[in-house]
Amino acid sequence: MPSRFAEKYDASAARNDSLLCVGLDPDPALIPDGLEPVTFLRRVIEATSDLVAAYKPNAAFYEALPGGGFEALRTVIASVPQDIPVLLDAKRGDIGNTARFYARAVFEGLNADAVTVNPYLGLDALDPFLEYTDRHAFVLCRTSNPGARDFQDLEVGEGERLYERVARVCADLNASHGNVGMVVGATYPEEGARIRALAPEVAILAPGVGAQAGELAATVKAMLGADGRSLLVNASRGVLYAGQGRGDAGNYADAARAAADALRVAINDARSAAVG
Repeated sequence: MPSRFAEKYDASAARNDSLLCVGLDPDPALIPDGLEPVTFLRRVIEATSDLVAAYKPNAAFYEALPGGGFEALRTVIASVPQDIPVLLDAKRGDIGNTARFYARAVFEGLNADAVTVNPYLGLDALDPFLEYTDRHAFVLCRTSNPGARDFQDLEVGEGERLYERVARVCADLNASHGNVGMVVGATYPEEGARIRALAPEVAILAPGVGAQAGELAATVKAMLGADGRSLLVNASRGVLYAGQGRGDAGNYADAARAAADALRVAINDARSAAVG
């Protein structure tokens, strides 16, 4: 059976004709004066919910809020329409009992549909997340930051890079569990193409378009699934704070909607070119 995340993603991607994932990352320095972070994000969600395939709050932005960060995160997740999946970017990964409590917090406490997880403690660190068969775990495979090469490019045998080994393991885990995805930075489309070849049926979250200058067309061509989907192209600051410097701060929701729609169209143009 497909996970709850997969079912919601398939439905929202088709309904909204979208592979766009909008990050919900509250930065008080960028939010218009007088607005609480939760109110700001709720209005962005209302303005963009017919344009996206998913939303992705990053836990760090909520943990840094003064007081009540967990409750703010829970409230924002609950504000997303029930038919749109929420992928919590938390990069969890720990041993045994700790990992079980992380999984419980994400899937039961926050009711997220999916979470990003770090595989570098080993497969037993992923097991508590995969045991939630109705949810999805997106495994860090090739991250979008410049330092990704420091370790992820290391050879682990017979010319295979570490990130390629992770991709193969993700393909195997998804074949047996059905609820595994991967995180592959849009800043590395060549590596993304190799990862897609190794894991053709695994959903990919591609962060790094926009503020990190990932190349959109190359990313879509490299990482699009054979089904024409199985890809989430994430944008956060470029959508949330699109209204910065454009006059009346009261128009921030309209600016976010315009930015999201423009990016959705650009992704679809790249998708059409990729599938011929």
